[in-house]
Amino acid sequence: MSVRNLDQLFEPRSVAVIGASNVARHVGNVLMRNLLDGGIAGPIMPVNPKYRAVAGVLAYRDVASLPETPELAVVCSPDASVAGVVEALGARGTAVAVIVNDGLARRRDADGRSLREAVVEAARRYDMRLLGPGSLGVLVPHTGLNASVSHVGALPGRLAFVSQSGAICTAVLDWARAKGIGFSHFIALGDCVDIDFGDVLDYLGTDPDTSAILLYIDEMRARGNFMAAARAAARNKPVLAVKSGRSEGLREDEPAPGTRGALVRPDEVFDAALRRAGVLRVYDIDELFAAVETLGRARTFRGDHLAILHNGGGTGVMAVDELRLGGGRCAQLSAETCAKLTARLPEGAATCNPLDLGVNASAQRYAQCLKTVLGDPGVNAALVVHAPTATTASEEIAQAVIGVARELKSARILTSWVGARAMERARQLFAEADLPTYDTPSSAVKAFLHVMNFHRNQEMLMQTPPSLPSEFQPDVAAARTIVERALGSGDGLMTEPDAKAVLAAYGIPVVETRIADSVEQVAQAAGETGFPLALAVVSPDIAHRWDVGGVALHLESVDEVRAAAAGMVKRIGELMPQARVAGFTLQRMVPRTNARQLLVAVTDDPLFGPVIVFGEGGRAVEVLGDRAVGFPPLNLPLARELISRTRVYRRLQSHRDRPGADIDALCLALVKVSQMVVDLPEIVELDINPLFADERGVICIDAHMRVRPLAGRESRLAIRPYPKGLEQVARLRDGREIVLRPIRPEDEPAHHALIARMSPEDLRLRFFSYVRELRHAQMARLTQVDYDREMAFIATAAGENGEPETLGVVRTVTDPDNQSAEFAVLVRSDLKGQGLGHMLMKRIIDDCRSRGTAEIKGLVLASNESMLGLARRLGFGVEPGPEADTVVARLALR
Repeated sequence: MSVRNLDQLFEPRSVAVIGASNVARHVGNVLMRNLLDGGIAGPIMPVNPKYRAVAGVLAYRDVASLPETPELAVVCSPDASVAGVVEALGARGTAVAVIVNDGLARRRDADGRSLREAVVEAARRYDMRLLGPGSLGVLVPHTGLNASVSHVGALPGRLAFVSQSGAICTAVLDWARAKGIGFSHFIALGDCVDIDFGDVLDYLGTDPDTSAILLYIDEMRARGNFMAAARAAARNKPVLAVKSGRSEGLREDEPAPGTRGALVRPDEVFDAALRRAGVLRVYDIDELFAAVETLGRARTFRGDHLAILHNGGGTGVMAVDELRLGGGRCAQLSAETCAKLTARLPEGAATCNPLDLGVNASAQRYAQCLKTVLGDPGVNAALVVHAPTATTASEEIAQAVIGVARELKSARILTSWVGARAMERARQLFAEADLPTYDTPSSAVKAFLHVMNFHRNQEMLMQTPPSLPSEFQPDVAAARTIVERALGSGDGLMTEPDAKAVLAAYGIPVVETRIADSVEQVAQAAGETGFPLALAVVSPDIAHRWDVGGVALHLESVDEVRAAAAGMVKRIGELMPQARVAGFTLQRMVPRTNARQLLVAVTDDPLFGPVIVFGEGGRAVEVLGDRAVGFPPLNLPLARELISRTRVYRRLQSHRDRPGADIDALCLALVKVSQMVVDLPEIVELDINPLFADERGVICIDAHMRVRPLAGRESRLAIRPYPKGLEQVARLRDGREIVLRPIRPEDEPAHHALIARMSPEDLRLRFFSYVRELRHAQMARLTQVDYDREMAFIATAAGENGEPETLGVVRTVTDPDNQSAEFAVLVRSDLKGQGLGHMLMKRIIDDCRSRGTAEIKGLVLASNESMLGLARRLGFGVEPGPEADTVVARLALR
């Protein structure tokens, strides 16, 4: 997983077409014609022993005969020859090959390998990158590259499109050309045997010619670097994704319905992964095209308040329905705005949103009302809807709307001219004016929601979480002892008391549970437990005890308990004679009249690893289907967002005389479960159902937990958690004790305080310009690091008020290939001479070396003598920088 050789894929200085042809409509002929028509600056070299020339270009017999080594090769030769071609290209030193051939996985060579395996092995021998097999190709319009078999080229633009499906690629290209939408890159990945979504996201995320990225994902066989790459790209620019395969059907490797592992579908997990990465998901081709329209034409606007102007009730109502169902809001127009609109509308016309301009509204009325609405501070964007009438010209109204956009320099306008042939000219005018336009009001509103949700995702990525309570100190050792005992039990399924003991070790309140092995022991245990109590059967063969009468509540005496236990044994013997009855659990009834029954679960997804599930609990949890999925590690804001995505969230609020549940306690419980999953990676299944939540907090009533030996599962977490093991205690020269540790998002306030205590000159030396303060978005970017790609160590100690303060920070950002890490360091101005800079630099160098990074380097102002002196003492070499006043300090680590 790497961006290695992707420059040669997207900006090759020479291209060879292996299997080029003069036969019309042959793949090799289409490729040659597209490459020649594209007009790249370097040579295009056809290879085919059958021809002297292809498309008027001198052809070569084989790869060895080429006059120079092609940086990029496009292979469309017969299937059986592809592995040999790749071998020859690798021997010549070709950087990357696009394999157009489809179906290589279904055919085998003489050694019994699939042809696809043979191709991959040949490429690996020479570190050559592969796009495909089954790739439509790649188009980079601004360089003139069209190495594809598409029937139409791509217009230049700033939107990148990446898809596994060649059919989707050609459909989008055809549609985009008609709409005048352009692309920076258009990439068909095919089978993704090498270059995949993560690699391309890493490249496009930092590409200056790309302003937004759109993905079409059929399937993902391996997670690889997708999450890290998606998170990095989404911080820089909008990333949208369509993921097919949303059906309810289970995968072959999924557990059968009725078991706990079947609670969450793979698509729900994928949806949660995209959300956590900051990627905006759209759900079908219509939304995909609307997303392209929005990102290609509309500059982003923030907020969820939309004003709708229309000339007929039906279209306005359609737009409002879509807006409200999608989570947006109708903008509330101010009294001042309504007064201005009254003067511009027919007498007696309503001035509410959506605003009905009248079926015969003139172009002037459209323009005046649109300007008025956009002037309202409560309006984030405006949608103008027009249905054709015999009394007004649709083109004139379109020109009026375009005029308002130009006059106000506003990018907050979306349009929908409803109809077909009569609206073609108006839509063309909008396209020429770079205003987004949609065929229906619903698709226009969806486009608004795309932008709204994108900004919500970005705000979630940038949110500063509060610190966890200091009293949360889990007893990890006690929990691990229980886990080790369960691992030795065979199936890894804990008893209910053991599962609750693990939860209690992480500070989650639980109801004490006793186990009795037989009906006789039940009676004795009942007297010790107290009444009223709940009784439940224990059986490894029964997933839903309620279905077989395996649960009894509100038992008030020993006799009732004995009778209930005997009845359970009898019923199970009749209904499930194969089921083993291992005993019974007893626990006191919990008198929580205002409690809501909730579900908190952990399941292990084959692709993304452990995920956390929250929703409504109780007996009908599968039927209700009210759940949301999140990824560990969670912090308090992420936990609250997870809860808010369920229907039961509204029931947790106060209603009439029923007090609301303690949401803060519930959030903290989810964070504790998340930390437990991080600390104890052997946990593959957890089911807390029900978890009672009311105004007094939360308490676990029933819990089941299963563990499994790691066996290579150490890195199953999709997002690397806070690396607590990297914390170190150190001392400054004056004897003050400090902690060197990785930075956390909740360090933002202390980081602001650090900047405030820096001298202007020290800030200039660090940021290369005079900086007075950093905005929240900038500071969030510095404190919320992806530990897979970045690292920042802070020096922290208790201040005079007892609160922790940040004394200094060092950070590195590493390229996706782990070849080079760029550092920056800052020490509080009043702490110089304490050896803190040396400690921080030594710590980050050790961290880079442990990761296998090839080198660490930093851009330093030539006038920063203290930093250069420190770098030289640490073994760095110093060389001229890209600017006259800068130098580069570089240290080889391998």
